[in-house]
Amino acid sequence: MTDILIVVPGHPVGKGRARSARLPNGRTIHYTPAKTRTWEGIARSLAMDKMRGRAPLECPVRLSLIITFAIPDSWPQWKRALALAGRIEPTVKPDADNVEKAVKDALNGVAWRDDCQVVSGTKEKLYGPQPGVRILVSARETLPAQVKHRPKG
Repeated sequence: MTDILIVVPGHPVGKGRARSARLPNGRTIHYTPAKTRTWEGIARSLAMDKMRGRAPLECPVRLSLIITFAIPDSWPQWKRALALAGRIEPTVKPDADNVEKAVKDALNGVAWRDDCQVVSGTKEKLYGPQPGVRILVSARETLPAQVKHRPKG
């Protein structure tokens, strides 16, 4: 089984909603916010380094995310200790689903051909000493997608 581990340091960023702008010629364009584009670019670059020139996976994949948030500086020691022990969990933005969307878009064409190949996975938000997103991509051992009929016999 092939596993690809990518760690994106820094505060987690979720996929921002697409924005629209009207150009002077009357055309409307749609774009992803700069903060999302920057984070996706960093994740994509780290994934390219991990792939070391290998082709993107063509098989079904499992995607596991651990989304780590910094503990607020304003929290007292007792509360920080509870957060590090997993007794206080982050109910702050970004949503885990939006982080997953940003990861999937960043890794398209790098770790896998298309994010439709993600067939299972997990995501978890927690507090930790260093914020970041830990991404584990695992190739699934299944029959090729081209198999259309059951074998006889």
